[in-house]
Amino acid sequence: MIKVIAGEKGTGKTAQLVEDINAQATTDNNIVCIERSNRLDRLLKYRVRLVNIEEYPVEGFEQFLSFICGMCAKDYDVTHIYVDSILKVTNETDYDRFGEFLDKLNTFLGDKITATIICSRAKEVLPESVTKYC
Repeated sequence: MIKVIAGEKGTGKTAQLVEDINAQATTDNNIVCIERSNRLDRLLKYRVRLVNIEEYPVEGFEQFLSFICGMCAKDYDVTHIYVDSILKVTNETDYDRFGEFLDKLNTFLGDKITATIICSRAKEVLPESVTKYC
């Protein structure tokens, strides 16, 4: 299952993400948060695995999907994946490709893993292939 949180900068998306992550971290969930930099490291509970995507040679939606698949193959009990600022993480801004990525990711995740993804764009400018996950 995928949930996209869309909105312009300064609308509280990251605060909502941090609150949701920390709420999930109180249970026996295996949580991964992917971001560009380490700005959330002091806001998240210690149980959350924080991944700085800048430490890996990943660029674009296809490589990012492969990265997530590899991460899940290594750690088969991941229950939640959070991505802060997907367009910065992938270094892409093609919204149609973003929609294709979400469809492929949703197929891969199935009902086993929940993914929450932040997109720093107004919902109105995103295509239906993206907004159906909002």
